Amino acid sequence: MDYKKRIASKLKIDGISEDELYDLIALPPNTEMGDYALPCFKFAKILRKSPVMIAEELKNAFETDDVISEVSAVNGYLNFKINKEGFVRSTLDKIFAEKDGYGKSQEGNGKTICLDYSSINIAKPFHIGHLSTTVLGGALYRIFNYLGFKAVGINHLGDYGTQFGKLISAYKRWGVKEEIEKGGIRALNELYVKFHREAEAYPEYEDEARAYFKLIEQGDEECQALFHWFKDLTLKDVQRIYDMLDIRFDSYAGESFYSDKMQPVVDELKEKGLLVESRGAQVVDLEEYNMPPCIILKSDGSSLYATRDMAAAIYRKNVYDFDKCLYVVAYQQNLHFKQFFKVLEMMGKEWSKDLVHVAYGMVSLEEGTMSTRKGNVVFLEDVINKCIQKAYKIIDEKNPNLEDKEDVAKKVGVGAVIFGALYNAKIKDIVFSYDKVLNFEGETSVYVQYTCARANSVLSKGGIPETYELPELNAVEFELVKAISTFPDVVKSAAEKYEPSFIARFAVDVAQKFNKFYFDCKILAAETEKTKTFRLALTNATLQTLKNAFGLLGIGIPEKM
Repeated sequence: MDYKKRIASKLKIDGISEDELYDLIALPPNTEMGDYALPCFKFAKILRKSPVMIAEELKNAFETDDVISEVSAVNGYLNFKINKEGFVRSTLDKIFAEKDGYGKSQEGNGKTICLDYSSINIAKPFHIGHLSTTVLGGALYRIFNYLGFKAVGINHLGDYGTQFGKLISAYKRWGVKEEIEKGGIRALNELYVKFHREAEAYPEYEDEARAYFKLIEQGDEECQALFHWFKDLTLKDVQRIYDMLDIRFDSYAGESFYSDKMQPVVDELKEKGLLVESRGAQVVDLEEYNMPPCIILKSDGSSLYATRDMAAAIYRKNVYDFDKCLYVVAYQQNLHFKQFFKVLEMMGKEWSKDLVHVAYGMVSLEEGTMSTRKGNVVFLEDVINKCIQKAYKIIDEKNPNLEDKEDVAKKVGVGAVIFGALYNAKIKDIVFSYDKVLNFEGETSVYVQYTCARANSVLSKGGIPETYELPELNAVEFELVKAISTFPDVVKSAAEKYEPSFIARFAVDVAQKFNKFYFDCKILAAETEKTKTFRLALTNATLQTLKNAFGLLGIGIPEKM
C-alpha cells in the first residue's frame, strides 16, 4: 500500500491538490511523533491561518481507520501513525512479489529523456575528470528507464577541431603505425603532448595543424582516413572502461556529426534578425539577460561549441521528440548552457525550456591538478585498476580462502570508484581517496556490499522462507521495514532532482539499519520459529532492496566477501 497516497486522499485543503499533498508528506526525524508527517507551514498564506491552527483543524477532521491508527498535531506538523502490522506485511509482500522490479514504475511511460553524458574527446585521455559525467549520466540513464521513460544515452564525442590537425601533423612527423595500434589512446596522447612541446620551439607547426584540420573538413582522403583511425582506436580503448562501469549509449553522434547541420541554424538566426557583428565575429546579443554575447561564428567564419550544441539540440528534438534533454556537464560550463538555451528560446523554440544542464563538481586525486597538453594526466582506467588491486589485497588478507577473489575484487574495486563519485550531492567537488572509498566501516559501497554478503550468509544458513507470520514487532525491526519501504519514493526523487546520491545514501542508511537489526535481534537463534522465519523474510527483503538500489548505480553485489 502507498501510505502517503492513502493519507493524501483523506486530507482536504482548499487550493491544494492531492498530488501536492502527496509530495509534502515525509518521514519525520523523530519517529516517536509518527510514521509520516505533513508540515502545514506552506498552507498558512493560502488559508490565512497559523500552521499550528491548520494542523489542529486537519487533525480534528481526519478519520482514523485500520490503516492510519492515530493522528496528532504538534507545532504546525500533522503526524500520522500507521497500523504497524499491516504496514510491515504490505511492504514485505510488495518486495517479494516484485523482486528485481521493486521500486519500478510506469510514470514515464510514453515520455523520452535524452541524456548527454561522458562525451569523451577523441585521441585524448579518458581521465579521472571524466568519472562524474560518466557514472552520473549512467545512473540517471538506468533510473529513468526504471521509471518507465525511454532513456536515450548520447555520447557527444569531442571529434571536431584543430587538435586533429595537430595529431595528423605529429603522426606524420613522429608516428609509427604499429606502435600507435599497440598503444592506442595513450600513444595518441603522447603524440599530442609532443606536438605541444615541439610547437613552442617551432610555431609554424600550429599553422600546419590548422591546414590539416581544414583538409579534414574538405574531405581529403588521407586526412579523413587518419581522423577515422584515431576515432576507432579511441572508442576501442574506452569501451573497456565503459564495460567495467556498466555504461551504455544509444548514440555516439559527436561534434563532427553536426558539421553539416550548423548552417541552417546560422541561417535561421540571420533570418530572425538575431545575429549581429562584433569585432568581425557573428554573435547573439544577450546583454538584456545579463550575459555576455553568445558567439555563433568566429571572425574567420568557423563555428564554436554553441553553434554545434544548438544544431545538436534541434536534431535531438526532431529525431527523439524528447520531453527533457539533460546535459551532464561540469559546473564550469554553466554560462555556456545558459547562453545557448537562451538563444534557442529567442529563436522561438518553445521546447528550450525542456533543456536541463545537470551540473556537477570536479573530481581530483589527492596528488593535484592535471593538464592534457603537458601530459600530467591520471587515466581513469588506472584509477579503476588500482582500486581493484587494493580491493584484492584487502580481501586476500581478510578472507584468504574466498572463492572467486578476482571477481569479488573487481566488483568491490569498480563499485568503490562509482560510489565515490555518486555518494555526495553532485554539485560538490570531490577529492578521490583510495583509502576512503575502500573503507569497510565508512559510508562506502564496500560497507553496503559487505552488509549484503552478511545477509546472504544468514539466508544460506537459514533458508529463504516461502511464507511468514508476523510476531510482535520491536522498534529495530520496524525501523528497518520503514527504511526499505521508502525505496520507490527515493528512486522517484533521484529522477526528479537528477541526484543518484539519494539512492547511494539510501543504501548506506538501509545497511546501517540492517546491521543494527543483525546485532540486536537474533535471527537464526530467534526465540520462536515464527520470529526466526519473519526475520529471515526481513533479511531477504532488505537484500533484494539493496541489490535493486546498487543495480541503479551500476554496482555489483558479491555473494560472499
